[in-house]
Amino acid sequence: MDFDWTPDEQAFRERLRDLLDTTLPDDWERFAQHGPASPDLTRYAQTFCGRLAEEDLLIPHWPVEIGGQGQDPWHQTILAEEMWIAGEPRGGQYMNVNWIGPTLIRYGTPEQQARYLPPIAQGKALWCQGFSEPGSGSDLASLRTRAVADGGDYVVNGQKIWTSYAGLADTCFLLCRTSEDRKRGITILLVPMDTPGITVRQIPSIIGEGDIHEVFFDDMRVPASARLGEEGQAWEIIAYSLRNERLGIPRYALARSALDRAVSILQERGDFVREAVRIEAAGAAALCEAARLASYAIVTRRAEGETIGQESSSARYATVMCERRVCEFIVEHLPEALADAHPYLKMHHQRGIVAGIAAGAAEIQLNIIASDVLGLPREAR
Repeated sequence: MDFDWTPDEQAFRERLRDLLDTTLPDDWERFAQHGPASPDLTRYAQTFCGRLAEEDLLIPHWPVEIGGQGQDPWHQTILAEEMWIAGEPRGGQYMNVNWIGPTLIRYGTPEQQARYLPPIAQGKALWCQGFSEPGSGSDLASLRTRAVADGGDYVVNGQKIWTSYAGLADTCFLLCRTSEDRKRGITILLVPMDTPGITVRQIPSIIGEGDIHEVFFDDMRVPASARLGEEGQAWEIIAYSLRNERLGIPRYALARSALDRAVSILQERGDFVREAVRIEAAGAAALCEAARLASYAIVTRRAEGETIGQESSSARYATVMCERRVCEFIVEHLPEALADAHPYLKMHHQRGIVAGIAAGAAEIQLNIIASDVLGLPREAR
């Protein structure tokens, strides 16, 4: 692995930093602590993503023929790092550009691409993912929301939970059961959120304003043209999508930035002289670097055209570990950050405490590493 950025990559990073410096409002950090799904941040994200689109910086890693710049995975990584260090002003739209769009490019029909890709590329779309259900979280194969074919439509009944952005989303990337086969019985529907039969209820939480919801489907009817791929193809599509999602969220960058800020505050007030505090900070910094390098190893393989498999779970779990350690460090030594004394640190804490749940629970990642990466027999786990 070459640890030096090329002049082009460094110039790309500087361009992003300059745009963030000149575009984000002066009170951005206090604004961002309300959460990426808050109504105010969601509205601002449309303006900000529109600006990125004008500068050809929203989807630079998409193919040129789809409106992107055809940039390599390293440019995608740099873009994601700088956005997350800043507090992710794209709001929920980071999901659009990281995995919704690329999934539609690979599996969508021409009609679906024509309908959904332009609003994403213009920074105008907001999606939610209908995955988790009560009793069916990380084990997606156990989901029970059912879609029954009825003439040229599907009729959907069921419930989703912990659905980020559902309260303001335009479209849901919805997983449904179309047969009893555990994995091959799952199908994806692209569902407009204003479809009759959908009820959304916000779940109050400490991770941000309006971030998670329950979604109910009661005899919701959508045309068969809303299906992405074939019936029963969802497991293949999800595997492709989640690899893009997990590698497109560089939480380690935000964690390291928050840690550096916390250390600076402790130094300024003379509280960083204790050896125990410095050792804790060094341990957290080491985990951030380990997560970054684990992610970079995967990006290197992607840049070389290799297929990424379940080894992405190793990078994902390393990121969970660093997020948790930084959160623990801040809570231990700067607890006032959670009471608005340091908005950036509070913003990181809100995102960090869900790092081991969002995009796949940490325990599930360990199981994947044990079985699919290390090849351990089940009795040895």
